[in-house]
Amino acid sequence: MGKKREPEVGDEVTWSSHGSTAKGRVEKKITDRREEAGRTVAASPEEPQYAVRSEKSGRKAVHKGSALRKRKRSK
Repeated sequence: MGKKREPEVGDEVTWSSHGSTAKGRVEKKITDRREEAGRTVAASPEEPQYAVRSEKSGRKAVHKGSALRKRKRSK
């Protein structure tokens, strides 16, 4: 089995948020330590994190790739 595919900028994704499922889009891949979405993100090239924007609230959040699930396209 190959390595799990990491999210890419523009991907539509879901993630767990306060007991429910949030939907949104990946806006940025973060590969260094920086301030993002109101907190310090400890990302690195080996362990990137992703800035996502919620469809519902419009707010930005940052998550590890393992926390994001690519949404299936509906027909």
